[in-house]
Amino acid sequence: MVHADQQVTTGPGALSGIVVADFGRVLAGPYMTMLLADLGADVIKIERPGSGDDTRAWGPPFADGQATYFLGVNRNKRSVALDLTDPTDLAAARAIVDRADVLVENFRPGTMEKLGLGYDDVRASNPGLVYCSVTGFGTAEGAHLPGYDLLVQAMGGLMSVTGEPGGQGTKAGVALVDVITGLHAGLGVLAALRHRERTGEGQRVEVSLLTSLLSALTNQSAAHLAAGVVPRAMGNRHPSIAPYEVFEAQDRPLVLAVGNDRQFRALCVRLGLPGLADDARFATNSARVAHREELVAALAGPLAGRTADRWFEELTAAGVPCGPINDLAAAFGLADRLGLAPHVPDDAAGPGQVVNPITLGVTPPSYRAAPPRLGEHTTSLLTELGRAPGAP
Repeated sequence: MVHADQQVTTGPGALSGIVVADFGRVLAGPYMTMLLADLGADVIKIERPGSGDDTRAWGPPFADGQATYFLGVNRNKRSVALDLTDPTDLAAARAIVDRADVLVENFRPGTMEKLGLGYDDVRASNPGLVYCSVTGFGTAEGAHLPGYDLLVQAMGGLMSVTGEPGGQGTKAGVALVDVITGLHAGLGVLAALRHRERTGEGQRVEVSLLTSLLSALTNQSAAHLAAGVVPRAMGNRHPSIAPYEVFEAQDRPLVLAVGNDRQFRALCVRLGLPGLADDARFATNSARVAHREELVAALAGPLAGRTADRWFEELTAAGVPCGPINDLAAAFGLADRLGLAPHVPDDAAGPGQVVNPITLGVTPPSYRAAPPRLGEHTTSLLTELGRAPGAP
């Protein structure tokens, strides 16, 4: 099923006419450039001959002979295989950069400068270029540190607030920092394009995994900076809201996400505990947080008396946020039932594609091409540039 605002083919996208020279690898850069491509940008993915983006080899699983990791972040792009240590290929890469509106790279700091593709090198011939650099730990004292998501989750504090109390720090189940950084980078690029639209002036956009994570930690970062708190892992509990955690229903776990006193009162009524909402220990959220253990003990028994699906129906109808812990199959099934159409048809952009989550009423995302094979567009792109393949 394809939602009306998630068409497979559309007219010009919001970013049609924007050319992106994509030197990004692995996840943060490619995820961001895929979102730009979905919105109409012409993304030219520049890869190493022979091996290409590291994620081409990150499997299993595979689909159509390609790693699903790569497939998940590279649709709607053209792949050009160029050896940047070869003068002829480097000149071709420079020709792509000179015609681009946006350049994206996530090499270690200094790499692009050594190749003669640094911002100061290219802006003389392309002053309107928006030059986006994604790093792990910035370009100063942290420039030598490798920008791997797991490393940043550890060193950036995310693992310290994830997992069971007193246990080993736990990473998120996906490379979340890369995704967050890609979103921040995309926002920076769009802001820079808007500035260029007004002034004709390009600029450099810099985003690091570490600062993106610290920003994304939101309430945890604010608790530390504003109140001196050093948050710790609390399992599935929330440091500032209760009840906001996992309970055991009759058949499987159930999440309650009670965000205000009205919802708590409705929960108590449905559980047959109407007096609990008037108990001084539980009458306000702050009181509930302070008396969390007593609260959990009072709620656990009644919640164990019915199935998770039954509670989901009853409590949702009463305005109490709750739901079972789904696996991905159930999560996609839920999105389907809700009419969100989370799948891109295989014939539109290859197997296993998740829709772009942005809905635009006039210029919606489109799915024009499957993730490219390595070097699939090298010949056609070089011809387009007026450079015969292999010519100096």
